[in-house]
Amino acid sequence: MKIGAYILQDPWILWFLLAIPLYLIYYFSVVVKRTGKVSSSTFHAVPGSRSWWLHLPLFFSAMALALLLFGLARPQLDIESEKFIEEYAEGIDIVIAFDASSSMLATDFKPNRLEASKEVAKEFVAGRKNDRIGLVVYEGESFTQCPLTSDKEVMLKLFQEVETGMIEGGTAIGMGLATAVNRLRESEAQSKVIVLLTDGVNTHGKIHPVSAAEIANEFGIRVYTIGVGTNGQARSPVAIDHMGNYVFDYVEVEIDEPVLQEIAEITEGKYFRATDKNSLEEVYKEIDKLEKDKISVIEYQVEIPEKFYNFVLLGLLSLLFSVALSKIIFRTTP
Repeated sequence: MKIGAYILQDPWILWFLLAIPLYLIYYFSVVVKRTGKVSSSTFHAVPGSRSWWLHLPLFFSAMALALLLFGLARPQLDIESEKFIEEYAEGIDIVIAFDASSSMLATDFKPNRLEASKEVAKEFVAGRKNDRIGLVVYEGESFTQCPLTSDKEVMLKLFQEVETGMIEGGTAIGMGLATAVNRLRESEAQSKVIVLLTDGVNTHGKIHPVSAAEIANEFGIRVYTIGVGTNGQARSPVAIDHMGNYVFDYVEVEIDEPVLQEIAEITEGKYFRATDKNSLEEVYKEIDKLEKDKISVIEYQVEIPEKFYNFVLLGLLSLLFSVALSKIIFRTTP
């Protein structure tokens, strides 16, 4: 219940205020008529005094009761209870190990696997606002295209520059994974993740993919592996002509799924298969859900101030003043 600037927590107590007008009616209609006017008072000595002043003690007694009852109804200031929430976002360190081998130019994804995979991965990067993200590119060798950074603009620009043929050809999944592990091994983040994408089988490199996965596990790094490529045959590069252009033909899609599954299992990650761009988008959405930022929330509650004691104090003062008037100033004699 709201009265003026106050909200009453126990408004039912105000029903007792009805006793005040009832008593006043009784006092003036019965008590005063029965007893008659007071014959003498110490107040009569004051020049110009009026007989109605003799009822001031009653007035202050009534006011004292009203104030005490209002105080007991627990008035609080009419302000909204405020909550202050302090959030601390604990980001995750993520490295994307990206296969840029020539087979990624296959056209079963539009316009090809490489460009489609870059586009979807860039959307994933842009959405990870609290994380540091790095990029490792591999073919027959591997290198770091972008170290761990929270600057998403730089990361996206460097991702866009990834092309097939930047280094020796082939598919060195183990080398790509090992380089990504090296970027994360000194990370102090509570969660360290590698997203490894490939469309083929490990054919190059001195490190076997499973060995690299075991190293990742030693450093507490979780690896999500993604195999990209349609089921069956895809139009893929098979040779290079005398002009240096790729020659395309339909070939069987080969993805070493058992190895990718083993990598994920060793590191407590998960393996995904994407057969087109839409399913690849769903893969990244699933990884995004699995690797949610950890948010610590501290909540402060501002209590609404109680004001009952103000009214109780005023009520007691009014009662004392009423007693003082009755016993000293308006003391009556027969």
